[in-house]
Amino acid sequence: MLDTLLQRRTIRKYKGTDIPDEQLNKILEAGCRASTTGNMQVYSIIVNRDEKMKELLSGCHFNQPMVKNAPVVLTFCADFNRFNLWCQLNHADPGYDNFLSFFTAAIDALLVAQNVCVAAESEGLGICYLGTTTYLAGKIIDILHLPKGVVPVTTLTMGWPDEDPALADRLPMEAVVHKETYQEYSSDDIARLYTMKEQLSENRKFVEENNKQSLAQVFTDVRYKKSDNVLFSNMLLEVLSQQGFMNQPS
Repeated sequence: MLDTLLQRRTIRKYKGTDIPDEQLNKILEAGCRASTTGNMQVYSIIVNRDEKMKELLSGCHFNQPMVKNAPVVLTFCADFNRFNLWCQLNHADPGYDNFLSFFTAAIDALLVAQNVCVAAESEGLGICYLGTTTYLAGKIIDILHLPKGVVPVTTLTMGWPDEDPALADRLPMEAVVHKETYQEYSSDDIARLYTMKEQLSENRKFVEENNKQSLAQVFTDVRYKKSDNVLFSNMLLEVLSQQGFMNQPS
């Protein structure tokens, strides 16, 4: 299992072969064995196989082709709706209409998603994590008919790999692991830790194609611009309010 994790690759192209129900259910069951806050399981997983549904969802992920190409698309949601209903049926007054509760449920959903990734890859399947889910969360809510108290936080495409991409680059462990306390980085540290990433041919190509001076500028000026971050942040905050997670009395 350790070797599998060390060699994992993001798969964006899939064969036309479907995933048997029994195998998918086993993978989802393994996902639901993930750690969860207070054993509340405040998450839900929406499984999409229908071509029309995947077509609708594709537009919420900037029409990335793997959404339609994958036999299975999984949307992982922070979900306090079910838990709130259970509380109300048992004469308990739920106080989970705040940002902390959303954050708690989002963590639960992401832990389950990662377990699903590991389980799927152990079965020979490939996955692709879509970080676009929270950008257009409101549209996903409409498409999937998510009630108040439910917010999508991440999406996985899943299928049998039809490609064998190279391993994605990663920063050296020294860059991300701190012992005992956080160790601040000097300018020399940053330069050294990012050298390999900056010198990769594909990243140097990104810099040249975008007419930038550095890879960092590709991130700040092209891929994840401040204006986009502010726009999507405001949209997500509005979604959280609509879904009942922003009751923050002073």
